Amino acid sequence: MEIRPITPRYSVSPQIAVEDVPAIAEAGFVKVICNRPNMEVPADMQSDAIGEAVRAAGLEYEVLELTHQTMTPENVALQRDLAESCSGPVLAYCASGTRCSVVWALGQCDSMSTDEILNATTKAGYQLEGLRPTLDQIRKTSG
Repeated sequence: MEIRPITPRYSVSPQIAVEDVPAIAEAGFVKVICNRPNMEVPADMQSDAIGEAVRAAGLEYEVLELTHQTMTPENVALQRDLAESCSGPVLAYCASGTRCSVVWALGQCDSMSTDEILNATTKAGYQLEGLRPTLDQIRKTSG
């Protein structure tokens, strides 16, 4: 399991497994957000199995399945609300961590510059420069 911090409160990772949950709890996370649709993974890695283990470890668990088609402004706002509505660090996961990074980036346009957003995702290992025009457009219309 590879956890990549984007901010002190928001980290992303590729798909996690039940056996990763103790390390996630030990790392101080208080919430885990699953952004990976169940149709992409075998039963033992689907949200019900992971969620049961996460909750058993005393952490919050949320599911917001994201695909290219469901990366809507409403889901971007929901992801931000899920990430900000808890008392500590959040780990979001999907197949590679990219979707979790993209949805975070799209949700930061009202509080960070495009360069700040892209610098944060680049430091975490996600090259999202292709999002620059979209981020600039969101900042322009929300500004």
